[in-house]
Amino acid sequence: MNEEKTIRAILADDHPIILKGLQACLERDGGIEVVATASNTLELAAALDSTPCDFVFTDIGMSGIDGESNSIAFLRRLSWQERRPRLIAITMISQPQMVAGLIQIGIDGVIDKRDGFDCALEAIRTTRAGRRYLSPKAFESISHIPPGAPARAGVLSRREWEVFQLYARGLLIPEIAARFGRSSKTVATQKRSGMRKLGLESEAELVSYLSQVGLV
Repeated sequence: MNEEKTIRAILADDHPIILKGLQACLERDGGIEVVATASNTLELAAALDSTPCDFVFTDIGMSGIDGESNSIAFLRRLSWQERRPRLIAITMISQPQMVAGLIQIGIDGVIDKRDGFDCALEAIRTTRAGRRYLSPKAFESISHIPPGAPARAGVLSRREWEVFQLYARGLLIPEIAARFGRSSKTVATQKRSGMRKLGLESEAELVSYLSQVGLV
């Protein structure tokens, strides 16, 4: 990437091996400097406050600043800023409506981690040219959205996230209800609400999502 001006990037992921691999891929290019890294959303916010950058490459599975189930709420607020870096989401999540939802909230590009770090360089080239970027698997995922299905990039409430965490551990709805002192009807409603926010239509899709975010 032969550019006169060095491109500055901030990387955020809660897995150190991802940060190291992505940084090595970007900096071998010679025209890109990783100016800060973060392992959670709070660290990312602090880095953005203190370090000017042109690009942010961030996982979306990190917990939010206020304890949300992911960093999407923070990224949505960041995308609304008039002067902001380009935002590239790096994720294992492949639900079509979730990927579409990321684009809808203003994310400039989405890289499925299974496509490899080299996609980061293509994401920089594409978004600097004013176009959205989807890595091959992200593009394949978004192409499978059913007609009329809404884009979803939701943030679960604390209680919905608690239900998902225990469900991933194999607890049944009545057992989860007993754990929290709620009714089974309330817990079932929270589970359905969380699935709707994420665009998950079936138990199989829920299990796949829970696996992708590392709960199972």
